[in-house]
Amino acid sequence: MIEYNQLTGKGEKMEHELVINSMFNELKKVFRGEVLRDEPLKNHTYFKIGGPASLFTVPEDEEDLKVLLKEIKKHEIDYYLIGNGTNLLVSDEGFKGIIVKIGEKFNKLSRDGNKVTAGAGVLLSSLAKFTAKEGLAGFEFASGIPGYLGGAIPINAGAYGGEMKDVVTKVTCMDRDGKIHEFSNEEMEFSYRHSRLSDSDYIVLEADLILTPGRVEDIMEKIRDLNEKRISKQPLNLPSAGSTFKRPLNGYAAKLIEDAGLKGLKYRGAMVSDKHCGFIVSYDNATCQDVLELMRIVISTVYDKFGIILEPEVKIVGTKL
Repeated sequence: MIEYNQLTGKGEKMEHELVINSMFNELKKVFRGEVLRDEPLKNHTYFKIGGPASLFTVPEDEEDLKVLLKEIKKHEIDYYLIGNGTNLLVSDEGFKGIIVKIGEKFNKLSRDGNKVTAGAGVLLSSLAKFTAKEGLAGFEFASGIPGYLGGAIPINAGAYGGEMKDVVTKVTCMDRDGKIHEFSNEEMEFSYRHSRLSDSDYIVLEADLILTPGRVEDIMEKIRDLNEKRISKQPLNLPSAGSTFKRPLNGYAAKLIEDAGLKGLKYRGAMVSDKHCGFIVSYDNATCQDVLELMRIVISTVYDKFGIILEPEVKIVGTKL
Protein backbone atom coordinates (compact mmCIF):
# COMPACT_ATOMS: atom_id res chain seq x y z
CA MET A 1 0.00 0.00 0.00
CA ILE A 2 1.25 3.48 -0.89
CA GLU A 3 1.08 5.80 2.12
CA TYR A 4 -0.34 9.33 1.93
CA ASN A 5 3.01 10.98 2.68
CA GLN A 6 4.61 9.08 -0.19
CA LEU A 7 2.01 10.48 -2.56
CA THR A 8 2.48 13.95 -1.09
CA GLY A 9 6.26 13.73 -1.55
CA LYS A 10 5.84 12.59 -5.14
CA GLY A 11 3.42 15.44 -5.82
CA GLU A 12 5.80 18.02 -4.36
CA LYS A 13 8.63 16.65 -6.48
CA MET A 14 6.54 16.88 -9.66
CA GLU A 15 5.50 20.44 -8.79
CA HIS A 16 9.13 21.39 -8.19
CA GLU A 17 10.14 19.92 -11.55
CA LEU A 18 7.41 21.89 -13.31
CA VAL A 19 8.62 25.15 -11.72
CA ILE A 20 12.24 24.37 -12.61
CA ASN A 21 11.33 23.51 -16.21
CA SER A 22 9.34 26.71 -16.54
CA MET A 23 12.15 28.83 -15.15
CA PHE A 24 14.79 27.07 -17.23
CA ASN A 25 12.84 27.73 -20.43
CA GLU A 26 12.22 31.35 -19.45
CA LEU A 27 15.87 31.98 -18.59
CA LYS A 28 16.92 30.62 -21.97
CA LYS A 29 15.01 33.54 -23.49
CA VAL A 30 15.93 36.45 -21.20
CA PHE A 31 19.18 35.47 -19.43
CA ARG A 32 22.53 35.96 -21.18
CA GLY A 33 24.62 33.98 -18.73
CA GLU A 34 25.15 30.26 -18.32
CA VAL A 35 22.24 28.15 -17.04
CA LEU A 36 22.55 24.42 -16.40
CA ARG A 37 20.14 21.71 -15.23
CA ASP A 38 21.15 19.26 -12.47
CA GLU A 39 24.74 20.50 -12.33
CA PRO A 40 26.82 18.51 -9.76
CA LEU A 41 27.93 20.94 -7.06
CA LYS A 42 30.96 18.80 -6.26
CA ASN A 43 32.41 20.39 -9.41
CA HIS A 44 32.15 23.82 -7.79
CA THR A 45 33.41 23.28 -4.24
CA TYR A 46 36.92 22.80 -2.86
CA PHE A 47 35.60 19.86 -0.82
CA LYS A 48 34.64 18.08 -4.09
CA ILE A 49 31.39 17.15 -2.35
CA GLY A 50 27.79 17.91 -3.31
CA GLY A 51 24.87 16.60 -5.32
CA PRO A 52 23.13 18.41 -8.19
CA ALA A 53 21.54 21.85 -8.14
CA SER A 54 18.14 22.03 -9.80
CA LEU A 55 19.50 25.01 -11.74
CA PHE A 56 23.04 26.40 -11.80
CA THR A 57 23.40 29.95 -13.11
CA VAL A 58 26.30 32.29 -13.83
CA PRO A 59 25.19 35.86 -14.63
CA GLU A 60 27.23 37.87 -17.13
CA ASP A 61 27.00 41.21 -15.34
CA GLU A 62 24.85 43.31 -13.00
CA GLU A 63 21.99 43.69 -15.48
CA ASP A 64 21.96 39.94 -16.07
CA LEU A 65 21.88 39.40 -12.30
CA LYS A 66 18.84 41.70 -12.07
CA VAL A 67 17.06 39.63 -14.71
CA LEU A 68 17.88 36.44 -12.82
CA LEU A 69 16.66 37.78 -9.48
CA LYS A 70 13.42 38.94 -11.12
CA GLU A 71 12.80 35.42 -12.46
CA ILE A 72 13.64 33.87 -9.07
CA LYS A 73 11.11 36.15 -7.38
CA LYS A 74 8.50 35.49 -10.08
CA HIS A 75 8.80 31.71 -9.69
CA GLU A 76 9.08 31.89 -5.87
CA ILE A 77 12.00 29.49 -5.72
CA ASP A 78 14.89 29.17 -3.27
CA TYR A 79 18.33 30.31 -4.34
CA TYR A 80 21.80 30.17 -2.85
CA LEU A 81 24.73 32.39 -3.72
CA ILE A 82 28.21 30.96 -4.20
CA GLY A 83 31.58 32.28 -5.23
CA ASN A 84 34.66 30.09 -5.54
CA GLY A 85 33.15 27.37 -3.32
CA THR A 86 36.05 27.39 -0.89
CA ASN A 87 34.09 27.21 2.39
CA LEU A 88 31.08 25.14 1.35
CA LEU A 89 29.88 21.71 2.40
CA VAL A 90 26.97 20.75 0.14
CA SER A 91 24.45 17.99 0.76
CA ASP A 92 24.89 14.70 -1.09
CA GLU A 93 21.32 15.27 -2.37
CA GLY A 94 22.34 18.65 -3.75
CA PHE A 95 20.28 21.84 -3.63
CA LYS A 96 16.60 21.90 -4.61
CA GLY A 97 16.63 25.38 -6.02
CA ILE A 98 18.87 27.73 -7.93
CA ILE A 99 22.57 28.26 -7.39
CA VAL A 100 23.75 31.73 -8.40
CA LYS A 101 27.50 31.90 -8.97
CA ILE A 102 29.13 35.32 -8.90
CA GLY A 103 32.45 34.60 -10.53
CA GLU A 104 35.06 35.84 -12.97
CA LYS A 105 32.55 37.96 -14.90
CA PHE A 106 32.58 40.37 -11.94
CA ASN A 107 36.31 41.01 -12.15
CA LYS A 108 36.57 44.81 -12.17
CA LEU A 109 39.91 46.00 -10.79
CA SER A 110 41.24 49.57 -10.71
CA ARG A 111 43.35 51.96 -8.65
CA ASP A 112 42.85 55.61 -7.74
CA GLY A 113 45.62 56.79 -5.41
CA ASN A 114 45.51 54.66 -2.27
CA LYS A 115 42.04 53.37 -3.17
CA VAL A 116 41.51 50.10 -5.03
CA THR A 117 38.08 49.16 -6.40
CA ALA A 118 37.61 45.44 -6.95
CA GLY A 119 34.70 43.37 -8.23
CA ALA A 120 33.13 40.52 -6.29
CA GLY A 121 34.62 37.97 -8.71
CA VAL A 122 38.25 38.96 -8.17
CA LEU A 123 40.30 36.23 -6.47
CA LEU A 124 41.88 37.39 -3.22
CA SER A 125 45.23 36.04 -4.42
CA SER A 126 44.95 38.08 -7.64
CA LEU A 127 43.94 41.18 -5.69
CA ALA A 128 46.93 40.74 -3.38
CA LYS A 129 49.30 40.47 -6.36
CA PHE A 130 47.74 43.52 -8.00
CA THR A 131 48.04 45.69 -4.89
CA ALA A 132 51.61 44.49 -4.31
CA LYS A 133 52.69 45.38 -7.85
CA GLU A 134 51.01 48.77 -7.40
CA GLY A 135 53.11 49.37 -4.29
CA LEU A 136 50.13 49.28 -1.93
CA ALA A 137 50.47 47.44 1.39
CA GLY A 138 47.84 46.09 3.77
CA PHE A 139 46.27 43.25 1.80
CA GLU A 140 49.08 40.73 2.16
CA PHE A 141 47.16 38.78 4.82
CA ALA A 142 44.58 37.69 2.21
CA SER A 143 47.05 36.50 -0.44
CA GLY A 144 46.64 32.84 0.52
CA ILE A 145 42.90 32.78 1.13
CA PRO A 146 41.46 30.76 -1.81
CA GLY A 147 38.27 32.65 -2.54
CA TYR A 148 36.65 35.62 -4.23
CA LEU A 149 36.33 39.06 -2.67
CA GLY A 150 32.53 38.78 -2.86
CA GLY A 151 32.55 35.78 -0.56
CA ALA A 152 35.22 37.11 1.78
CA ILE A 153 33.47 40.36 2.70
CA PRO A 154 30.21 39.01 4.22
CA ILE A 155 32.14 36.72 6.58
CA ASN A 156 34.89 39.29 7.26
CA ALA A 157 37.48 36.74 6.13
CA GLY A 158 40.93 37.04 7.58
CA ALA A 159 44.28 35.41 8.28
CA TYR A 160 47.57 36.17 10.00
CA GLY A 161 46.26 39.11 11.97
CA GLY A 162 44.38 40.84 9.14
CA GLU A 163 40.68 40.96 8.25
CA MET A 164 38.48 42.53 5.57
CA LYS A 165 37.31 45.14 8.06
CA ASP A 166 40.86 46.54 8.20
CA VAL A 167 40.90 47.57 4.53
CA VAL A 168 37.35 47.70 3.15
CA THR A 169 35.83 51.20 3.20
CA LYS A 170 32.75 50.77 0.99
CA VAL A 171 30.75 47.79 -0.22
CA THR A 172 28.31 47.99 -3.16
CA CYS A 173 25.54 45.38 -3.09
CA MET A 174 22.35 44.37 -4.87
CA ASP A 175 19.26 43.26 -2.98
CA ARG A 176 16.88 40.56 -4.18
CA ASP A 177 14.73 43.22 -5.89
CA GLY A 178 17.68 44.35 -8.02
CA LYS A 179 18.22 47.61 -6.13
CA ILE A 180 21.75 48.87 -5.45
CA HIS A 181 22.93 49.70 -1.92
CA GLU A 182 26.23 51.08 -0.61
CA PHE A 183 27.52 50.46 2.89
CA SER A 184 30.42 52.16 4.62
CA ASN A 185 32.87 50.25 6.82
CA GLU A 186 30.90 51.28 9.90
CA GLU A 187 27.57 50.32 8.33
CA MET A 188 28.96 46.89 7.48
CA GLU A 189 29.04 46.07 11.22
CA PHE A 190 32.09 43.84 10.84
CA SER A 191 32.91 41.39 13.64
CA TYR A 192 34.68 38.04 13.83
CA ARG A 193 33.62 36.06 10.71
CA HIS A 194 30.46 38.13 10.49
CA SER A 195 28.95 41.32 9.03
CA ARG A 196 25.54 42.77 8.28
CA LEU A 197 25.62 40.80 5.02
CA SER A 198 26.22 37.40 6.64
CA ASP A 199 22.59 36.39 7.01
CA SER A 200 21.04 38.69 4.44
CA ASP A 201 19.93 38.54 0.81
CA TYR A 202 22.42 41.21 -0.27
CA ILE A 203 24.79 40.23 -3.07
CA VAL A 204 28.22 41.90 -3.11
CA LEU A 205 29.01 43.51 -6.45
CA GLU A 206 32.24 45.37 -5.65
CA ALA A 207 34.16 47.04 -2.85
CA ASP A 208 36.58 49.91 -2.24
CA LEU A 209 39.75 49.25 -0.25
CA ILE A 210 42.08 51.85 1.21
CA LEU A 211 45.68 50.69 1.45
CA THR A 212 49.06 52.16 2.40
CA PRO A 213 51.94 53.02 0.04
CA GLY A 214 54.95 50.72 0.42
CA ARG A 215 57.92 49.21 -1.36
CA VAL A 216 56.95 46.56 -3.90
CA GLU A 217 59.86 44.32 -2.82
CA ASP A 218 58.82 44.44 0.85
CA ILE A 219 55.17 43.70 0.09
CA MET A 220 56.04 40.78 -2.20
CA GLU A 221 58.40 39.35 0.39
CA LYS A 222 55.68 39.43 3.04
CA ILE A 223 53.28 37.66 0.68
CA ARG A 224 55.88 34.96 -0.01
CA ASP A 225 56.53 34.49 3.72
CA LEU A 226 52.83 34.15 4.54
CA ASN A 227 52.21 31.72 1.69
CA GLU A 228 55.16 29.56 2.74
CA LYS A 229 53.80 29.51 6.29
CA ARG A 230 50.38 28.49 4.99
CA ILE A 231 51.78 25.72 2.78
CA SER A 232 53.86 24.32 5.65
CA LYS A 233 51.01 24.27 8.17
CA GLN A 234 47.80 23.54 6.24
CA PRO A 235 46.67 20.31 4.50
CA LEU A 236 46.41 21.83 1.03
CA ASN A 237 46.95 18.46 -0.66
CA LEU A 238 43.51 17.17 0.36
CA PRO A 239 40.01 18.52 -0.38
CA SER A 240 38.51 20.60 2.43
CA ALA A 241 36.53 23.76 3.10
CA GLY A 242 39.33 25.49 4.98
CA SER A 243 38.96 26.00 8.72
CA THR A 244 36.05 23.82 9.77
CA PHE A 245 35.25 25.59 13.04
CA LYS A 246 35.25 29.19 14.22
CA ARG A 247 37.70 30.33 16.87
CA PRO A 248 35.90 30.02 20.23
CA LEU A 249 36.03 32.77 22.86
CA ASN A 250 38.42 30.67 24.93
CA GLY A 251 41.31 29.10 23.05
CA TYR A 252 41.72 27.92 19.47
CA ALA A 253 39.66 25.27 17.71
CA ALA A 254 42.67 23.36 16.35
CA LYS A 255 44.38 23.14 19.76
CA LEU A 256 41.18 22.07 21.50
CA ILE A 257 40.63 19.34 18.91
CA GLU A 258 44.22 18.13 19.21
CA ASP A 259 44.14 18.25 23.02
CA ALA A 260 40.96 16.18 22.89
CA GLY A 261 42.97 13.44 21.17
CA LEU A 262 41.18 13.75 17.84
CA LYS A 263 44.13 14.42 15.56
CA GLY A 264 43.93 12.08 12.56
CA LEU A 265 40.52 10.71 13.61
CA LYS A 266 38.69 9.17 10.65
CA TYR A 267 35.03 8.55 9.92
CA ARG A 268 34.58 6.71 6.65
CA GLY A 269 36.07 9.03 4.00
CA ALA A 270 36.52 12.07 6.26
CA MET A 271 39.43 12.79 8.59
CA VAL A 272 40.55 15.36 11.13
CA SER A 273 43.74 16.49 9.45
CA ASP A 274 46.92 15.14 11.03
CA LYS A 275 48.69 18.26 9.75
CA HIS A 276 46.30 20.89 11.11
CA CYS A 277 43.47 19.79 13.43
CA GLY A 278 41.37 22.81 12.49
CA PHE A 279 40.68 21.17 9.12
CA ILE A 280 38.41 18.24 8.36
CA VAL A 281 39.52 16.83 5.03
CA SER A 282 38.30 14.30 2.50
CA TYR A 283 41.04 11.67 2.39
CA ASP A 284 38.99 8.95 0.67
CA ASN A 285 36.10 10.42 -1.37
CA ALA A 286 34.14 11.56 1.68
CA THR A 287 30.43 12.22 1.41
CA CYS A 288 28.70 15.18 3.02
CA GLN A 289 27.29 12.84 5.67
CA ASP A 290 30.79 11.53 6.44
CA VAL A 291 31.99 15.06 7.12
CA LEU A 292 28.91 16.02 9.14
CA GLU A 293 29.18 12.95 11.35
CA LEU A 294 32.86 13.63 12.01
CA MET A 295 32.01 17.25 12.84
CA ARG A 296 29.40 16.01 15.33
CA ILE A 297 31.96 13.72 16.96
CA VAL A 298 34.47 16.56 17.24
CA ILE A 299 31.92 19.00 18.69
CA SER A 300 30.65 16.44 21.21
CA THR A 301 34.12 15.32 22.31
CA VAL A 302 35.50 18.84 22.74
CA TYR A 303 32.42 19.85 24.73
CA ASP A 304 32.67 16.79 26.98
CA LYS A 305 36.35 17.43 27.71
CA PHE A 306 36.49 21.22 27.90
CA GLY A 307 32.90 22.50 28.12
CA ILE A 308 33.41 24.56 24.96
CA ILE A 309 31.00 24.41 22.03
CA LEU A 310 32.68 24.63 18.62
CA GLU A 311 30.64 26.39 15.94
CA PRO A 312 31.02 25.59 12.23
CA GLU A 313 32.89 28.08 10.08
CA VAL A 314 32.14 26.02 6.99
CA LYS A 315 28.85 26.92 5.28
CA ILE A 316 26.50 23.92 5.13
CA VAL A 317 24.17 23.93 2.11
CA GLY A 318 21.08 21.80 1.51
CA THR A 319 21.21 19.99 4.85
CA LYS A 320 21.88 20.59 8.55
CA LEU A 321 24.56 19.63 11.04
